Amino acid sequence: MIDEDGYFGENIAATYDTSAADMFRADVVGPAVDLLAGLAGDGPALELGIGTGRIALPLAGRGVPVHGIDLSRAMVDRLRAKPGGDAVEVTIGDFATTRVAGEFVLAYLVFNTIGNLTTQDAQVDCFRNAAAHLRPGGCFVVEVGVPDLRRLPPGQSAVPFHISDTQWAFDTYDVATQAMSSNYVTIVDGRAEHWSIPFRYVWPAELDLMARLAGLRLRDRWENWTREPFTSESGKHVSVWEKPAG
Repeated sequence: MIDEDGYFGENIAATYDTSAADMFRADVVGPAVDLLAGLAGDGPALELGIGTGRIALPLAGRGVPVHGIDLSRAMVDRLRAKPGGDAVEVTIGDFATTRVAGEFVLAYLVFNTIGNLTTQDAQVDCFRNAAAHLRPGGCFVVEVGVPDLRRLPPGQSAVPFHISDTQWAFDTYDVATQAMSSNYVTIVDGRAEHWSIPFRYVWPAELDLMARLAGLRLRDRWENWTREPFTSESGKHVSVWEKPAG
């Protein structure tokens, strides 16, 4: 951890919405909110890693009461400053272990946030925490990328995903430990600035086992929020696990 806000302190939160602008587009947010709203019904819903409210605010705008958990006060401050932000209750803490009062119809983690938990134990704890918050019949939804190891030739550990005149971005992988990091090099006034954030990549089958350990069972898995089929060529998945009603 860098500070009490983890890896999303003030220096990141100040420009997060701009740097991730493509993820805030209506054609990206809309299908996610549609699917989550359908699962939540009248709610309530719990977002793990709520951040600046990219999903929580429009979901709340659909009439679903949303409670969030996030470690970063700086990110949550941005959420609260947005229209409707005061209507979303947020608890500051580690979303793998922090408990809030009440039972939820839906818990969800989006945009690779499960990978911000950098150990397998923490990811298992997250599934158990989500399951503990769900009422019987409730669902836990995770959106996460499929590890891009097919692009790694022997001896290579880095995969670039953005190259321009002013920014280079690449992921690095350790296939022995499943540790990875996303790295960004930006040129500002002729000088290079570097930012790196660690992740732990995780396979779909591994997530299913974590869910089973938490008493959840796989209900659906799609390639994306529009429910395209998940295949061996899919670069990410949206998975739904259900807490048995009986």
